[in-house]
Amino acid sequence: MRTRALLAPALLVAAAAGVASAQQPAGTHVIVAGREIVWGPAPPVLKAGAQFAVVAGDPGQPGPYVVRLKVPAGYVIAPHFHPTDENVTVISGTFALGMGDKLDAKAAKDLPAGGFALMPAQMHHYAVARTAVVVQVHGIGPFQITYVNPADDPSQAKK
Repeated sequence: MRTRALLAPALLVAAAAGVASAQQPAGTHVIVAGREIVWGPAPPVLKAGAQFAVVAGDPGQPGPYVVRLKVPAGYVIAPHFHPTDENVTVISGTFALGMGDKLDAKAAKDLPAGGFALMPAQMHHYAVARTAVVVQVHGIGPFQITYVNPADDPSQAKK
């Protein structure tokens, strides 16, 4: 299994998109209207087609972070896990989450807008966008993804 940190990709997204909130000093407030969120390509640890925005903090560093992920209908995130808890809130669309080492889209629980999930550290899980979706993920960094099957890691496909 390979672990991929979002440090460099998140910083690249933040720098390229001009997201001022990507690296606030501790104790700095963040107030961002939805229309002000600047989207860029997702880090390479996620398959093509996703967009990513750093809302607050730096997901590649220790400490709190908030990011958003926008994906089209049918987008799948293969079974994976994280070394820290992952909190997911569905902003729009229907996002399905399932537990386990094998993707089973029918067994995944649909979460419509307003839905929430907590994936404890090390819990194997996967996701399927039933519709176009925007989700917000927050937690304590550094945020990392380890795919259960290393062949599912999109960042390794070109190597």
